[in-house]
Amino acid sequence: MAEVPVLEMFQQLNADMASVVERVRGSLVQISNGRRGHGAGTIWHPAGLILTNAHVVAGRSSPRVFLPDGETLPARILAADPNLDLAALSVDAEDLPTIELGASRALRAGDFVLALGHPWGVTAAATAGTFIGMNNGLPEMPSHRELMAVSLHLRPGHSGGPLVDVEGRLVGINTMMAGPDVGVAVPVHVVKRFLRDKLSA
Repeated sequence: MAEVPVLEMFQQLNADMASVVERVRGSLVQISNGRRGHGAGTIWHPAGLILTNAHVVAGRSSPRVFLPDGETLPARILAADPNLDLAALSVDAEDLPTIELGASRALRAGDFVLALGHPWGVTAAATAGTFIGMNNGLPEMPSHRELMAVSLHLRPGHSGGPLVDVEGRLVGINTMMAGPDVGVAVPVHVVKRFLRDKLSA
């Protein structure tokens, strides 16, 4: 079997990652916190269900959501849990592009991940890194919460955006920085439990 030239291999990897980012951007929204900045959100259901961080919408009774096509809609907060730092929003829309769900528990240390959001106001930006571990004892990670640590740069504006695997499947919701080279996300299995507990009651 002929060896693939290194340059060609990197070009293919670059094209594959760019395609993943482009696909995931369709389910990425921007959320106005009514103050100076914007957070991010992830479209969970085509009928207008959006996931974000509780801290992104804290103190806001009706945040505004900016859809990928440029439309701006008022949102209603369906549920919020500050302890999990998760919030579910609803907008009056149909047929929104959603994101495929992945398996956060299936990630291995060293697996590539990408985080999307709007860091420092740069819309629909992506950053890449690797999965470090789940509740791995980092001093910056709260011991009472189930979180995942990733080796990538999260910045203000990434909060609430999707953390995806190399196939563009949602594995977590970006939530905070834990240092210059470590980001923290809420695992997707925790998000599922949050939605089941809060919205099915």
